[in-house]
Amino acid sequence: MNLATAARRIPSWSLPLVLAVVVALLPVLGVGSSVLRQVVLVCILALLVSGLNLSLGYAGELALGQAAIYAGGAYVSGYLGAHGQTDLLVQLVVACGVALVLGLITGIPGLRLNKWALAMVSFFLVLLVPDILDLFEEETGGRLGLTGIEPVTLFGLPLDREAFAVAVVVVTALWIVVFRNLVTSRHGTAFLVLRESPVLASSTGISVFRMKLSAYAIGALPAGIAGTLFANLDQYLSPESFGFALAVSILAASILGGSASVYGALIGAVILQLGPLQSTEFEQYALIVYGLLLLVCGVLLSSGIAGIVGRLRKKVERRWLPREQAPPYEGELLPDLDGARLSVEGLSKSFGGLHALDGVTLDARPGEVTALIGPNGSGKTTMLNMICGYYRADAGEIRLDDTVSPRAPFQVARAGVARTFQTPSIPSGITVAEAVRAGRYATEHTSFLSAVLRLPAYRRARARDLDEAARVLTLVGLQDLAHEDATSLPLGTRRLLEVARSLISRPRVLLFDEVASGLDEDEVDRLGELIRRLRDAGATIVLVEHNFRLVLALADRIHVLARGSILATGSPAEIENHPDVLREYLGTPVASAAATPGGGRDDD
Repeated sequence: MNLATAARRIPSWSLPLVLAVVVALLPVLGVGSSVLRQVVLVCILALLVSGLNLSLGYAGELALGQAAIYAGGAYVSGYLGAHGQTDLLVQLVVACGVALVLGLITGIPGLRLNKWALAMVSFFLVLLVPDILDLFEEETGGRLGLTGIEPVTLFGLPLDREAFAVAVVVVTALWIVVFRNLVTSRHGTAFLVLRESPVLASSTGISVFRMKLSAYAIGALPAGIAGTLFANLDQYLSPESFGFALAVSILAASILGGSASVYGALIGAVILQLGPLQSTEFEQYALIVYGLLLLVCGVLLSSGIAGIVGRLRKKVERRWLPREQAPPYEGELLPDLDGARLSVEGLSKSFGGLHALDGVTLDARPGEVTALIGPNGSGKTTMLNMICGYYRADAGEIRLDDTVSPRAPFQVARAGVARTFQTPSIPSGITVAEAVRAGRYATEHTSFLSAVLRLPAYRRARARDLDEAARVLTLVGLQDLAHEDATSLPLGTRRLLEVARSLISRPRVLLFDEVASGLDEDEVDRLGELIRRLRDAGATIVLVEHNFRLVLALADRIHVLARGSILATGSPAEIENHPDVLREYLGTPVASAAATPGGGRDDD
């Protein structure tokens, strides 16, 4: 084993694990109670920030309700402690249940609308915390606070200050492991796809609402855990501890440390908890400084301190470690595909007074390439969007074989329809192989619990994900770029990456939207050969393309759209010399058609 291989095999969690062990041993080393208190407060803040990182940094949903959910976990644990139930594990379980319920209550209505609605719903919940506590004054103590919380125990044994600090560090470390396992799994990649674009997520079979709600609900759990730990820190709870300033500090710590990072939560928590804002003379300026932190970090540190560290690490790896090569794929690159007949009958769609499609009929069959061409604004991409379920038809019907196509986009994808986009949509922060594997998310189900615990079902699914990604990357010729940052690729290569992502689920219908745009001549030839192989393997292919020469070379049947209606349908030979097509699409006389290498650009 050479040095580069050995370096790559060192787990990324090695250093955090060593730090966690060192911190857990601080009580044994005889540090003072003030230091232990700060360690506990850092862990509590890190838990709160990690929940926000999951919903914001990974799933792209701004939720400001962590402070309110934190209050819920704290008060239910405090109530239990004040009534004799002092076991830490029992309190943690109950607090997680309350946090999950609060997450669902605030998440479902907010996510049904849009991300700003979620931010406002969760924000108003924070503002309502004092009033809600007042309503249940007998149980919560109201604005005077909750007192009488008995010292915490574990399995019947009392926990002194040092033992409690160790327990807090252990609980925080365990959550960080859960968080890391989740975001480094296929679910984490799905969250990043969702953050990039809900349209992209649904095109890979991801239910956008369910995935958003999952991220928000799971992100509520560490807030509930933090509430339990805080309630047992001083055995006293006050409404002022859960106000607007806390909500802003959580957001500031997330952005400062790095919202799309597991360890960014710890970095941000350490800086804000141990920084000057904790001193008495700075308390009155806390909101102002938090606001400045948000502005400065949002502009200058878009990925936070963790992002800067990550970029430096990648530079060091590129400088000192040779690029890791993907092993050659030795299996069958293109098995037989079970294509479905796609039938579009009398499809119409209007946007206000604009008739995008008017009674369009199209028939795409397995083992054939059906091309859809036309001038700019003719309705081609609108047609693909309607097939994929993004728009609902005013009239007409779309069928897959003998079944009416589902309406929801993610259901259309799960029925076997895959597509590429005019502008390649690639999530940031993932490799080429990870971006391709995202296309298999709905093909094989694995639970969140299986991913967190790394159960055999998850490991089997991951092995198949890796194998299929290697297959399709080899198929499109990108196997040597598997470990490169996906967003760093040039436009043409990103288009081929999208082709690979659409192929990994072994779809029944493939919709290629201007897939040859941006490719050089060799890449176009390679793409053409790939499409022929897919056709021969039995796939149903719908090709929307402005490269007329490529269309003539590949298509079995061509449909020409003009002003939302079918202008002509026929074989390549018939369309090539069709006078109406030459006039509307190419804008050239019949005599020059044969010399025209490509048609007009379609930005529909």
